Amino acid sequence: MLGDLKKIVCEQNKRLPREGLVILTEGNVSQISPDRTCIVIKPSGVPYDALTSEDMVVVNLKGIVLEGKHKPSSDTPTHLEIYKKFPAVGGITHTHSLHATTFAQIRKPILCLGTTHADAFWNDVPVTRRLTDKEIEEGYEYYTAQSIGEVMHSTFAPCVLVADHGPFAFGSDARESVDRACILEKVAHMALLGSQEESLPGAIARKHFNRKHGEDRYYGQK
Repeated sequence: MLGDLKKIVCEQNKRLPREGLVILTEGNVSQISPDRTCIVIKPSGVPYDALTSEDMVVVNLKGIVLEGKHKPSSDTPTHLEIYKKFPAVGGITHTHSLHATTFAQIRKPILCLGTTHADAFWNDVPVTRRLTDKEIEEGYEYYTAQSIGEVMHSTFAPCVLVADHGPFAFGSDARESVDRACILEKVAHMALLGSQEESLPGAIARKHFNRKHGEDRYYGQK
């Protein structure tokens, strides 16, 4: 079942340590099936260098494992809720990358300070509110997704920082979500190294974003 998708998700998970976004067994990548009835996600606690496509876990949107010999990632409920809430999201990457996670831990957004950031995201990268004690006890991963959804609704951000936890990146598929996690880590590092406290002027931010992603984009080849 979903053999090709398992291979894709496995490869994108294995990118995480290669890109310096995780150590040990941190983080996870998933992608939803074309018919949006199930997802493929990394198994919980399995080292990246040992991962094979057969290790990937297939889970339906109710969280029931349909295929796989391992338990799915402990963040699976968060992934599922995001997929259900946002039809444009086809892939999700969660990391504990050093600099982006630093912003999550101090609960500050990453301001759009330059064109490197604007090329990818345009807006500031938002940070969620802290969860309440009740939310943590009753459904930590579920309410993590709800807090992400709160800031995603106000600005459909390709990346969100979960307060006290770490970054989640979203894409049309698993690969794009990992690409965005890579760019997020770079701009977080740059923001921490700098001393600016004002965002890039809107005109140049829009210009850089739109020339790569807008309807009349002209970056790259046709």
